[in-house]
Amino acid sequence: MSGARVEVDFLVIGAGMSGLGFANWIAEEAARHGRPAPRTLVVEAEAEPGGWCRTVVQDGFVWDYSGHFFHFRHPEIEAWLRARMPDDDIRTVVKRSLVRASGVDVDFPFQKNIHQLPRQDFIDCLHDLYFRDQAAPGATPGSFKAMLYARFGKSIAEQFLVPYNEKLYACDLDTLDQDAMGRFFPHADIADIIRNMRTPDNAGYNATFTYPAGGAIRYVHALLRDLPADTIALGERVVAIDLAARTATTSRGRTIAWRQVVSSAPLPRLLAMTGVPHDAGAFSWNQVLVFNLGFDRKGATGVHWMYVPDRRRVFYRVGWYDNILDGDRMSLYIEIGAPAGARLDVEAMRARVLDDLAAEGIVDGHRLVSWHSVVLDPAYVHITRRSIAEHARTAAALAAAGVHTVGRYGGWTYCSIEDNLIETRALAARLADAGLA
Repeated sequence: MSGARVEVDFLVIGAGMSGLGFANWIAEEAARHGRPAPRTLVVEAEAEPGGWCRTVVQDGFVWDYSGHFFHFRHPEIEAWLRARMPDDDIRTVVKRSLVRASGVDVDFPFQKNIHQLPRQDFIDCLHDLYFRDQAAPGATPGSFKAMLYARFGKSIAEQFLVPYNEKLYACDLDTLDQDAMGRFFPHADIADIIRNMRTPDNAGYNATFTYPAGGAIRYVHALLRDLPADTIALGERVVAIDLAARTATTSRGRTIAWRQVVSSAPLPRLLAMTGVPHDAGAFSWNQVLVFNLGFDRKGATGVHWMYVPDRRRVFYRVGWYDNILDGDRMSLYIEIGAPAGARLDVEAMRARVLDDLAAEGIVDGHRLVSWHSVVLDPAYVHITRRSIAEHARTAAALAAAGVHTVGRYGGWTYCSIEDNLIETRALAARLADAGLA
């Protein structure tokens, strides 16, 4: 309603997994403390909830906006979600992922499976790994690029780790912090690599994953299940926040008076909305063009996704939905990284993708029968020393004013969807313990 004023305890910006998670957790925390449910309003700019965790069902294919596979480390989180989706067919999959390198498919993580490479490539990798005291030419100490060379040597870095991550992040890896991927980067020392030649152990943080037959959106629906319908305002964007008055203005002309704000909006956007002084140049990111492609028949089996470091190929990753959902037609997702602000010719890119898939033998006479594309912008944030410092400073200033930044984009970090739920659960507990819910 244009021009209306509403008052809430919690204004939540963004109806993705973080925002919807918080709306659930804060209600549960209030109940735990014996208090009435707080007035919570989740404002979402898009016409449907989920953020990037959305699903397209088209021509018999089930596709997400990108590959959203859930890797639960906390059984209670998974149990909580599953209790709210009792009729869903949820697949538990033992992951098999590959790296297409030197003309062969190497098990992921690449650095633990260099023995699967052709003989000379293997020798180069092993030699450079052992004598790896060299840094990347001109690399900045403490950068992501310097870390790759220092830990794994020249050949492992240049055969996979550098070209793949340059394609993904669409930036100079020397600008990223050495810990830009946090716990998600598969580290391995020489002993791990040698041991893996005899006794394979490729388990990582996502050795198994779960995926609903109806797509990742089913987890979003689980988060919506217990929320009153009037908790969510779709197609409405917060455009300005007055920290002193504790009010927000929306694209519908509404004024929302709040006690606390929880925002998963990209941090630079939130800082602009609040007027908090900040170094805008500290924040950079990439965009990812995702193609979902449906073909007339099956392709490769026994693989769930493949990393493609070859700079001649436009995509950095290919994933097979049909091998997760037991489909009888090949159903792929394709991811292409690009700098923020780059103009993407979707039709030309689609033609290039099909050519590259044929060149790699992933499609072989298959007929494309359905397709969908979406641009994720932002997709991956660039974690730099400058962004780390600026995030810490501005997030503290916002929190002091009652505004809390969460999620990959609010926290300007690299994290999983489960991490977002854990983070917002902890925030809800802190706020409730402080008497704010």
